[in-house]
Amino acid sequence: MKRGKVYLVGAGPGDAGLITVRGAELLGRADVIVYDRLASPRLLRHARRGAELIYVGKEAASEASGQERINRLLVEHAVAGKTVVRLKGGDPLIFGRGGEEALALAAAKVDFEIVPGVTAVSAAAACAGIPVTHRGLASCLGLVTGHESLDKAGGGLDWSALAAWPGTLAFYMAVANLEAIGRRLTAGGMAGATPAAVVRWAGTAAQQVLTGTLADIAEKARQANLEPPAIVLVGKVVSLRESLEWFQRRPLFGQRIAVTRAADQAGELAQRLEELGAAVTECPVITIQPPADLSPLRQAVANLRAFDWIVFASVHAVEAFFAALTEAGGDGRSLAACRLCCVGPATAARLGQFGLHADLQPEAYNTDNLIEALARATDVRGLRILCPRSDVAPPELLDALAARGAGVTPVVAYRTQVDKAGAECLARLVKEGNVDWITFTSSSTVRGLLSAVEPEAMRHQSVRLASIGPATSATLRRAGLEPAVEAAEHTMVGLVDAMIAACRGREVRE
Repeated sequence: MKRGKVYLVGAGPGDAGLITVRGAELLGRADVIVYDRLASPRLLRHARRGAELIYVGKEAASEASGQERINRLLVEHAVAGKTVVRLKGGDPLIFGRGGEEALALAAAKVDFEIVPGVTAVSAAAACAGIPVTHRGLASCLGLVTGHESLDKAGGGLDWSALAAWPGTLAFYMAVANLEAIGRRLTAGGMAGATPAAVVRWAGTAAQQVLTGTLADIAEKARQANLEPPAIVLVGKVVSLRESLEWFQRRPLFGQRIAVTRAADQAGELAQRLEELGAAVTECPVITIQPPADLSPLRQAVANLRAFDWIVFASVHAVEAFFAALTEAGGDGRSLAACRLCCVGPATAARLGQFGLHADLQPEAYNTDNLIEALARATDVRGLRILCPRSDVAPPELLDALAARGAGVTPVVAYRTQVDKAGAECLARLVKEGNVDWITFTSSSTVRGLLSAVEPEAMRHQSVRLASIGPATSATLRRAGLEPAVEAAEHTMVGLVDAMIAACRGREVRE
């Protein structure tokens, strides 16, 4: 049997966006992914379906036996002919024990490759607004372990040399020994007034930064109950943080936000929120499925000449319609006799991916504006209008068009169903108080929440509800829930803007 190969991949410091392109590519090819607690769980989305995921997070007390197990796992899976990614927080070879794993692979004659990653010090310093080197302040950087017992006799570190270091010192795994580190450095001659900082969970929405001096940083960390993982930075460059801090000034920093959209659509909103500093949990409370009976949609597609307009009210409607059209052997030319209306820019953009442009897109994305826009564009009376839609879409649009004299043909293009796992995930977040915001992008997402959480339970929580528009807000209110914000522009951008404005308003009041 041909042996496999092991890739020792640096996962970066915790922000899933900081993995290298090479690392992400290998995750998508791996048969087995062996990962630890410092690698962002979101990176596992790169894994292909069917890949085996093995968690090997270990505590300090069991590190020796834990490392031996990891080495053995890597060798065993590679010998079995599998492609293995060992996903390690930070960089594999900087206090990551990647060298030990590589030696174990070499001894077993297993082929391997080392893929560097953004090390914790680079991320901690950058995200804290502390340049580890700076002209006139620090022309060198020292990386030091803070993990060993510093009060024991001997040891591998020359503390006199470290105390005389002319640049910045960065200590890994140093929180437990912070007081001893300060004592050793000052005993070696470093001034107690030397600026120092502790950066915890660097590059994530949980990031904490404490600044002080070598003399008082340990006490500040103790009072703040600061726990690992953290990086300690010592040197004059720490004084620049006040001017250069940027990461925690992002408008949604630290806000814990649940995204309830269907899994295949949640990514764009989640990414935008994360870029603004939020800690995002994707809890897709709905799932999109084909209709139980496809024949009405197929019949409509086969008879497109019978319609003057097609109204697409969602991205899913566009996708389902064109899937049926392609299956029937048609393409954009089949729509030559039809004019196309899209509700919302995302729907129009998806239509554009099929090489078509909407003839009509209302400025505001609700039934009244759609009817008014159609009326301005043409005489609605007598129009033959096809409406591919969800099985749970509200009837207001159909009723309003019919009242104007149009002949409306609704067809179920897709089903919107509750995603039980996502709804239960959201229910846990609410119960445990681990969410600040829940976003709702449709009435269906509201119903998905209510399938797992009683309205009464929501009213006793401090969680804020963000609605994309009037229809969604109305569904919330019918359940006795009041949205904290409603998007002025009924889009993802409008939803995010409303949340930013609310957070800034709270900061001003506080």
